[in-house]
Amino acid sequence: MSNTLNEFNQYRQKMNEKILGADNLVLKRLFNLDTNTYAEGALSTKVKEMIGLSASMVLRCDDCVKYHLQKCFELGVSKEEVFEVFAISNIVGGTIVIPHLRRAVEFWEELESAK
Repeated sequence: MSNTLNEFNQYRQKMNEKILGADNLVLKRLFNLDTNTYAEGALSTKVKEMIGLSASMVLRCDDCVKYHLQKCFELGVSKEEVFEVFAISNIVGGTIVIPHLRRAVEFWEELESAK
């Protein structure tokens, strides 16, 4: 795994442990709701992660984009599929999403090279 991927995953895990360790019921419920939202249902987990990726791009949250890209990669989303998600995201979000697109493509390439 590349250094960027390791850093992202380690930081996310460390901070999630601190947040959940604070034992705040609302935050614990929010994290649980997030987990359950992406569970298999009428829509597959793969489709839900692609929707999450698109929403994250439109909202311009780079950490969220990285998280959903990694999940998409783990679920077998192809490069062609992820680029269609990128296209939809840029149509919905406008050209302001382009800088996030660049970072998303860079992160996707890291995922592919770490495989």
